[in-house]
Amino acid sequence: MWLARVEDLLGVVAPLAGTLLDSGERARAAALRRPADRDGYRVAHVCLRLLLGAYLGIEPSDVTFVRRPCPLCQGPHGRPDVPGVPLCFSLSRTDGLCLLAFADTAVGADVERLPAPEAVSALTATLHPREAAEIAACPPDRRPAAFARVWTRKEAYLKGLGTGLGRDFGLDHLGSSVRGARRVPGWRIDDVAVGRGCAAAVAVAGR
Repeated sequence: MWLARVEDLLGVVAPLAGTLLDSGERARAAALRRPADRDGYRVAHVCLRLLLGAYLGIEPSDVTFVRRPCPLCQGPHGRPDVPGVPLCFSLSRTDGLCLLAFADTAVGADVERLPAPEAVSALTATLHPREAAEIAACPPDRRPAAFARVWTRKEAYLKGLGTGLGRDFGLDHLGSSVRGARRVPGWRIDDVAVGRGCAAAVAVAGR
């Protein structure tokens, strides 16, 4: 796993983005309205290419990305992949931070800033009923952290599955406990320490 802080790497990444990123990545970066989002995208994707190039022994600009079929509908929007290599990866970013995970089996990663209380209130109902009850039982000042633990664990797991947000968030009970996620057969789901004000998790298949 790798954690990239945008403000630390932006000066290094900016000169590389024009040559390492492909036309699609450059277009997606340019389409982002907020400068912080554009900077985060460029840092995340340049770092992804540099790391994949190092792991695979190829030039970062030569890395080719495809999407695996979605497990739910078989559409071309499943887990991202580099064809023909036994390396899986996952990328997540939030304001100022990028989290990258690599494994020899399916992997998912997620990093998020702690949400505002209003977002917690609006989104808690989308979680598993037991998770919603756990968050409701927390003191109000601890609910954002509890919600973020659930959300990042769940996003990491769903990214690993390849379904992303296409799978109902209410189906799986991963829990909000500070002691870690509930066990899921065939998967290991761990919290990742990324600093105050954020939560992160990684899910790896077959562990």
